[in-house]
Amino acid sequence: MAVPLPTSKPTLRPRRFMRWYAWVFLAAAVLYGVAWAMHWDDRGVLWVLERFESPAERQQSIWLPDYHAVIDAKLLPGMEGDEASDVSYNPQSKTLFSVMGKNPFLVELSLQGDVLRKMPLNGWNNPEALTVMENGLMAVVDERQHSLTIVKIDANTTALNKADFPSYDLGPSKDQNKAFEAVAWDSRNQQLVLGEERPPALFTWKSDGSQTLVGAKQKLSSNELDVRNLSALAVDPRTGHLLVLSADSHLLLELDEHGRQVSFMTLLGGFNGLKNTIPRAEGVTMDDEGTVYMVSEPNLFYRFEKHK
Repeated sequence: MAVPLPTSKPTLRPRRFMRWYAWVFLAAAVLYGVAWAMHWDDRGVLWVLERFESPAERQQSIWLPDYHAVIDAKLLPGMEGDEASDVSYNPQSKTLFSVMGKNPFLVELSLQGDVLRKMPLNGWNNPEALTVMENGLMAVVDERQHSLTIVKIDANTTALNKADFPSYDLGPSKDQNKAFEAVAWDSRNQQLVLGEERPPALFTWKSDGSQTLVGAKQKLSSNELDVRNLSALAVDPRTGHLLVLSADSHLLLELDEHGRQVSFMTLLGGFNGLKNTIPRAEGVTMDDEGTVYMVSEPNLFYRFEKHK
């Protein structure tokens, strides 16, 4: 009489199992990489904290989640190869000034993104940041030359020569190729706020609003700059809060006067009225009504308004 052989459950072949495991591992790695690149973990925590902010607290901040694009990726004509690097609002003229880094020049824009005039920047190598100060003064940062120059312009200015104005050495950076790329005028505290691109860092340099800077720049200790790079800065004239722009993280971040995160706005397509992702956001500013303006390489203009 034949004895039946014991039966066993089918098992996955080693190769098939390893192939399945490898695909799962690869998918997990890709998802983790995307989440890390976009700082979804950090943004997720901030998004949760935002839900607990009271209406009064939101009213006292910029509150970026309420902003919506009303001008989306408008082309700046004739500037396709110029690489818009920053933008700043002038409260006296009620216009915007944008700096072009590849072919150094300054351009004045209307609040609708129309070109009003172009002014060559002679003597600059790679101007990456600017901010309007007071009394017709403007600070321009050249990332490659590691310098900050305070220029004076008026309605009749047609060109600027760096040698005609006082310049300040910004000193060495940890990564000389990713050095100072942001500057903003803080009128409340009478100082310039400077930003290094990578690793992201903030500095201040005191000023009386003239072309003379006081003392030396001071580094700010901040553990809330959890962005991949720092592209531009702006100060809200109403609240004194700081806007931090990151092209690599596709993010605009609001920090309060103590350097704490308050709110954020993603620059991905499908959010905040954007049809498509802003390709490389390099400049941000805010006017005295709270409207936010951005420029992106190579020559795109954006305007965001708050929905109340």
